[in-house]
Amino acid sequence: MTRHLIYLSIMAAFTACGDGGKAPVQQDTVIAATGGPDTLNRMVLIPGGSFSMGADDSTGMPDEYPKHTVRVDSFWMDEHEVTNREFAAFVAATGYVTTAEKPISKEELMASLPPGSPEPDSSMLAAGALVFTPPHHRVPLNDVSQWWSFIAGASWRHPEGPGSDIKGREDHPVTQVSYLDAQAYAQWAGKRLPTEAEWEYAARGGLSNQLYPWGSEALTTGVAKANTWNGHFPYDTTTTDGFTATAPVKSYRPNGYQLYDMAGNVWEWVSDLYDVNYYAQVGNGTANPAGPAKGYDPEDPGQQKHVIRGGSYMCSDEYCRGYRVSARMKTTPESGLANLGFRCVRSVANHGQ
Repeated sequence: MTRHLIYLSIMAAFTACGDGGKAPVQQDTVIAATGGPDTLNRMVLIPGGSFSMGADDSTGMPDEYPKHTVRVDSFWMDEHEVTNREFAAFVAATGYVTTAEKPISKEELMASLPPGSPEPDSSMLAAGALVFTPPHHRVPLNDVSQWWSFIAGASWRHPEGPGSDIKGREDHPVTQVSYLDAQAYAQWAGKRLPTEAEWEYAARGGLSNQLYPWGSEALTTGVAKANTWNGHFPYDTTTTDGFTATAPVKSYRPNGYQLYDMAGNVWEWVSDLYDVNYYAQVGNGTANPAGPAKGYDPEDPGQQKHVIRGGSYMCSDEYCRGYRVSARMKTTPESGLANLGFRCVRSVANHGQ
């Protein structure tokens, strides 16, 4: 999913451009910015090895095939998704302004859209982000405009728009952050974003050929295993897992590597560009693949996108199934969403530096 595709379908999305920059720290930060990235998010050593990457059965999406053998070196990974508390510490230390907090010019927006696209309404040029606005009735699941809306003023500080804040959600994953924002945080923390291969290897938690981070047991069997959609998406949720939107990190059991929320809660940025055909181009036994040199999405060939992994609280068996360890999604690097966050890694040689 990309914001400009949603723009084309509902005339209510945006694509912001440019790197984050320094500016006076905004006064509505509601979190005490104490502690650094290593004190707030313990890193777990993931031992290197080989694994079979890709769909574990015949129910995967086309871009999850063919399954192929990949080898990754050991690395350190955040045990949970980066939280609002951690991101606030970063913003307080640097004055960073996120993509969603900056307006965009009409020229910039039109340059990112296919030729012939109608000019946007001036309201679409304001700073803001896409917010989950579920309907109260059944809708076609191939029309994302039924549950996404552009809200001016939405950002990591105000995930649902100006009337919302993150008070009481300090330990929830930060959302409404773009790839550019995630990269900036990782650089400040002395870390980096994981490659797609590292992410899937870590998500599997040492298990082989299993659908989920916890094994093969169905998501709905036994105790709640992840923060996903319960009920009929997107209009009805039973909240049987305890949450209607994001959950505090570490709310569910970790996988075999003691990593939390490798399924559900929020999608997570990884460093790789997205190419629908990439798995067919990677040879068996490839060491530390870093993704294609150039991205390609046949649904949107004019845009370079990055892979996102892990699914979110909006995923269910009816829609998305993104909580499978092999599931892939993609979006443009400027995109921020109410169900998209990230976690960081560090190469073993750099840990502690």
